[in-house]
Amino acid sequence: SASSTRPLFSPFCEDQIAHLASQPLPTLTLKDLVRHGPPPLSPPLLLLSARQTRQLLPLRLARRILALRNLPFIIVSNPHISSIYNNYLHSLSLILAIHPNQPTTLEQEAKFTDILKEVVKTHSNTIPTLAKGFIECRRYITPEEVTKFLDTHLRERIGTRLVAEQHIALHEGTVGTQQKPNPEPCAPEAEKAATHSSTGPGGTYIGTIDTGMLPSRIISSCATFVGDICSLRYGVRPKLIIEGHMEQQFPYIPVHLEYIMTELLKNAFRATIESPSSFTTPDEENPSGLPPVVVTIACSSPSINEAAGEKSGGDGDGGGGSGERRLTIRIRDRGGGIAPEVQSDIWKYSFTTFDPERGRYYPPSSSHTHSIAGLGYGLPLSRAYAEYFGGSLSVQSCWGWGTDVYLVLRGV
Repeated sequence: SASSTRPLFSPFCEDQIAHLASQPLPTLTLKDLVRHGPPPLSPPLLLLSARQTRQLLPLRLARRILALRNLPFIIVSNPHISSIYNNYLHSLSLILAIHPNQPTTLEQEAKFTDILKEVVKTHSNTIPTLAKGFIECRRYITPEEVTKFLDTHLRERIGTRLVAEQHIALHEGTVGTQQKPNPEPCAPEAEKAATHSSTGPGGTYIGTIDTGMLPSRIISSCATFVGDICSLRYGVRPKLIIEGHMEQQFPYIPVHLEYIMTELLKNAFRATIESPSSFTTPDEENPSGLPPVVVTIACSSPSINEAAGEKSGGDGDGGGGSGERRLTIRIRDRGGGIAPEVQSDIWKYSFTTFDPERGRYYPPSSSHTHSIAGLGYGLPLSRAYAEYFGGSLSVQSCWGWGTDVYLVLRGV
């Protein structure tokens, strides 16, 4: 019925939401996430982490509620977007039901962590649901307006999710078995590509951050998964060559790198396969006859970063400050490049170069995971992840030949 999809504007919490949303939002850095050290945490530290999470989440949730309210009413009345709005209201009500000075006991902390898990689960499908809503509302809102809203909304959502998942991971690493955080967005492929170490004594994780993350291993895992999709979809997969600092560790959030690399490799593999000029004569070394996709890894030392004098922080939250390490990954393909007339559109949400005439298009709500393109959120969302802690994502296209993508991440 119409009433079941209409947004819930609760007069009871109007002023409270406005007040919370007006509060300054503290910058979130990688150093903030690791400040309590690796689990198991002492009871006082675990409780401190819980109280800090309790203080931060309402500010972030309220800002998202207000942003959704400020959309045109016909947009917010869409059942998909309305459901997201109501999810945020529900999550905020759960957090606000806990006294601001709690938890003060381990029992309260355990109940609070259960609430955080419910909040994370509630919002796990936010991106494909929003995508479906905006697709249905495309007559009432311009692509530029959609991109502006989603860019801010999804960047802030990264921080909100991290705040919750960091405490959940610290809790599980202290009192139970660590469960791997669920990677973002309409990306079951990243979940399948994930490779996690253990948290706790002897492990390399501090919550969601792996201080011993090996980029080459994650890239290889993501490439295997994307290659499997290509084999199912096209019957062939390009060869992947990984070169550079293969054994270099880099402290970062693995699920973020997994999502980004899965999206970038999907683009590179698909372009290589679909480009008519890509095929060469197959041989024993290259049975597919396709030019390889080459990934180059380069890790720089803190001293180099300091000498460069670069500032931290992107359009999202802050970077790690001075002295952090930098990881640069280049993905090079010979898939024909990006046509000049669409080059400026690649960072727009819902833009895709996928041609549905060449293969079935799976809509955002599909449960299928064999699609290799079509939603159009992969590149801009990958850039949001890269920039959140002061990194970058850039594309250089040589039309008629291929594309180079440069991913730069800043570690702790």
